[in-house]
Order: sequence, then structure tokens, then C-alpha cells
Amino acid sequence: MMEWLEVHRGDAPLVVSFPHTGTLIPLEIEKRMVSPWLARKDADWWIDRLYGFAHDLGATTVRTAISRTVIDVNRDPSGASLYPGQATTELCPTTTFDGEPIYDGAGPDEAEVARRRTTYFEPYHAALDAELARLRSVHGKVVLYEAHSIRSVIPRLFEGELPNFNLGTNSGASCAQALTAAVEAACDASGYSRVTNGRFKGGWTTRRYGQPQAGVHAIQMELACRGYMDDPSEAPTPATWPAPYSDAQAAPMRAALTDVLKACLAFAKA
Repeated sequence: MMEWLEVHRGDAPLVVSFPHTGTLIPLEIEKRMVSPWLARKDADWWIDRLYGFAHDLGATTVRTAISRTVIDVNRDPSGASLYPGQATTELCPTTTFDGEPIYDGAGPDEAEVARRRTTYFEPYHAALDAELARLRSVHGKVVLYEAHSIRSVIPRLFEGELPNFNLGTNSGASCAQALTAAVEAACDASGYSRVTNGRFKGGWTTRRYGQPQAGVHAIQMELACRGYMDDPSEAPTPATWPAPYSDAQAAPMRAALTDVLKACLAFAKA
């Protein structure tokens, strides 16, 4: 296994994917960027720690330690936009969510994008493929749960303040309605705000692997960061972002997410 690719195998019919928690950037790439902070600004901060309980539930986890700025493993590898007509970032991002240039000069050309795809993108998805196939061979149904987070206020991407829970099922195509309903019920019981298939309908991973007819049910959870950490309402700066992780501050959200993953398991085992 490659040192940047982390796979923790469990036996339960649940795979939790962490595509955006990494912060590693090869030096030859980072030295071309405007700043180390800007290059890592849009990570899904602390999400792998927030879901640290997943292993206790028997879940398999797959995580890349490579920053999404190097290559975003939740984008269409062809480069096609998942949200046509809306602001977004590319397979190999050249701007932040706020529209700031990441590179001090030209970004990666086609040849470099292809190299990054071969080096980082393809091994990540090969690992997901392998784990889903392993679990599918012994379970009638398997849930792939995409774990994400984003700042609550990003005017370039969406209006106003994002709900706490943002479920994406590719408008219902990536999983059975029963799974959607079970996760919605767990979210709503927590008292946090929730929307399903709002601004975030699920990225490439949810859309590619979600094949309910074949027993693989995929769902994306995009958390608003304010639910588990300090989340500045103003534009973030190196002094305010990322805020440190606090177990005490994250505890209520962690409890809610435990119920969410238990709902996924109950669906898969039914």
C-alpha cells in the first residue's frame, strides 16, 4: 500500500471514504503555489478525526493523505464539471473555493494532470473498488458513505449559510430511497438543519459507485463546518483558519454522526 493511501479494513457492510482530508503536497508542486496556507485552505478539516468512531462500528475506511489541491479524487477524471453552470473547482484545482488563484503562474498542463491522475487518482479508486468488491462478496448490500465538510458561508459557491447536514444521492439515483430516509431521520432527530440534494448532490464517487441495482448504495454527507469547529463567517485568514479540533466542541456532532452511520448499517443489514 502506498504511504499516502490509508485503508483500514472492517467486516461490516459500510465503507467510509475520506477524499479531502489530506494536506500533503509534493514539494515540486507546492513551490509553484502562492502560499502553503492557500494551497490547503479548502481541505475537509478534521473530518477523519470526527469520524474516528467508524472503525468501532466495523466500517472500512479509505483515505488519501494527498491534498485535494494536487488532484481532487471526487471529480470526474475527464475534467467534465459535475455542476454545469455553477462555480466549482477543477480536477486539479487552479483556484480556491473563493476564486483566489492557487498557482503563482501557470497551473498544471494536460500532461501533468495526466501524471497526477495516474499517480494519485487511479490508486485511490482502485482501493475503493477493491474494498467494495470484498464486502459485496459477503453482504447482500453495501453502503459507500462519502464524508465531507465545507465552510458554512462561501458566497461564490452558494447563497447564505449552508445547512448543517447536506445529503447527496445524485437526485435519488445513487441509493435506495430507504437508505436516504433512514439517514434523513437520523439527521432530523439530532436537531441540526438538513437538506437533501440541495447545492451538493454528490460528487463523482457517489455518482460512479452508487449502483443500487447491483447492491452498492452510495450517499454523500457534506457537513457545514460550524457543526463541529469554529467556522468564521468572514473570509478566513491564516489567523482564523483552520480552527483547531476540539473533542468537546465536536462531541454533539460526533454523536449525531454515530447515529447516521448506524442507520447506514441497519439499512445494509436489513
